[in-house]
Amino acid sequence: METISRKIQEVSGRIARACAAAGRAVPSVTLLAVSKTQTADTVRAALAAGQRCFGENYVQEGLGKIAALADQRAHLAWHLIGPVQANKTRDVAEAFDWVHSVDRLKIAQRLSDQRPPDLPALQVCLQVNISGETSKSGLAPGEVDAVARAVAALPRLKLRGLMAIPEPAPDVQAQRRPHRALREL
Repeated sequence: METISRKIQEVSGRIARACAAAGRAVPSVTLLAVSKTQTADTVRAALAAGQRCFGENYVQEGLGKIAALADQRAHLAWHLIGPVQANKTRDVAEAFDWVHSVDRLKIAQRLSDQRPPDLPALQVCLQVNISGETSKSGLAPGEVDAVARAVAALPRLKLRGLMAIPEPAPDVQAQRRPHRALREL
């Protein structure tokens, strides 16, 4: 598990150098470790090395790790980075701190309705299909404003931003176009 600690230190060093180059404060950046397919023991080792935020792609896999690490819950932030099915919203609302992939108002409404009142508001990002790919889910750019306003009004959610996974592009300029479009939204 020493390798995990070393890798976290390496990535943290890269973040610090990038922040210095950009004139940005290091605490303004959060490292989200994607823990999908990793064991609870591996997550525990990363936690011991100082990592606090973990991203899970699959609800059931995440719930298993959340349960296995219940003794450390106060020190962890669990992020769902994968799709949210309507039949899993209660589990997500009760167990996760963040959802990065809200792609429909119906899902947001269910998450808000099912978020326990004793928990802080669930942090959410709207997923935008910025490239218009038929194989990807997400809001069309033209839907974002209305859905964002509706989600921001939901009582148990806090809208934190937008998320997109643009289609691959052949060069840097082409890669930047969808990110600019998302920033404009």
